[in-house]
Amino acid sequence: MTDLAKLPVTVITGFLGSGKTTLISQLMQNPGGKRLAVVVNEFGDVGVDGDILKSCAIPDCPAENIMELANGCICCTVADDFIPTIEALMALDPRPDHILIETSGLALPKPLLKAFDWPDIRSKITVDGVIALADAEAVAAGRFAPDVAAVDAQREADDSIDHETPLSEVFEDQISCADIILLTKPDLTGPEGVAKAKEIIAAEAPRPLPVVEVAEGVVDPRVILGLEAAAEDDMDARPSHHDAPHDHDHEDFDSIVVDIPELADPADLVRAVERLANDHNILRVKGYAAVTGKPMRLLVQAVGARVRHQYDRPWQAGEARQGRLVVIAEHDDINRATIESVLGVHAPEPAE
Repeated sequence: MTDLAKLPVTVITGFLGSGKTTLISQLMQNPGGKRLAVVVNEFGDVGVDGDILKSCAIPDCPAENIMELANGCICCTVADDFIPTIEALMALDPRPDHILIETSGLALPKPLLKAFDWPDIRSKITVDGVIALADAEAVAAGRFAPDVAAVDAQREADDSIDHETPLSEVFEDQISCADIILLTKPDLTGPEGVAKAKEIIAAEAPRPLPVVEVAEGVVDPRVILGLEAAAEDDMDARPSHHDAPHDHDHEDFDSIVVDIPELADPADLVRAVERLANDHNILRVKGYAAVTGKPMRLLVQAVGARVRHQYDRPWQAGEARQGRLVVIAEHDDINRATIESVLGVHAPEPAE
């Protein structure tokens, strides 16, 4: 069983037009007793999917539980967009029972799974399952996407996507990463088309996968939610054409904890954190600091060079007025001596 303290997340992948938004709309209307939240990353149609889903909002998935990420592929904007969005959803009251992530139609799902290994969230959420939607008619015909022209336009509009990757390879990566396949629009394809599509999917799948025919996005939520796949711990079973090192490889992150001296002015810490981000590729800084003459603890949260700080509570009686920051970056960018120097931490004097 999955650790019940972790919030389950379902990743929904599939080409533009395969029925992802329709499926999520149906799940919002029939959530199976779960309080849902939704993250939309279909940046090729900025605002469209989010507006559609917000128009479907109901008490179990209100509009404030629906968030859009339109600045690029999630796995390329982990620090700036993805982590703060997940944290914001987890901070909602009441907290969602389950998060659905609708990926861009051309996003490769495996790099997104690697984003769930980030230190900020890996102990708090788990990938309950990856759901791949496949248009039955398009798969049977070997096009894979229902509207190839629209997919090509989406590809051209997004600089982060490899324009040379054949749609067949993207489709194979989606199938290989999935826990279950939803074969959409079977009513428009006919029995022969459905059979052909299932044959192609079986040939591409690295392991036997359940294939469920779904018309108009209607599926019992018990079929696709609560899979407890813990996909982030099952990466080797999900082969990809793009498993060699490449720009999307975000699994090699590291973090250190730095004790910092009392501050004369919070602005000094802001400038130091901005320098870490701009000059040393530090991605996240969070923690707290002591400010001279202030009875309150200063809470600090930074994403890149964007720094937020506020006094959150008084220092407790007997509590050391000691600042402490967690600094997160890719492994090669974590240099304790450099980070401590920028933050004004002085090395101890050598013993005589």
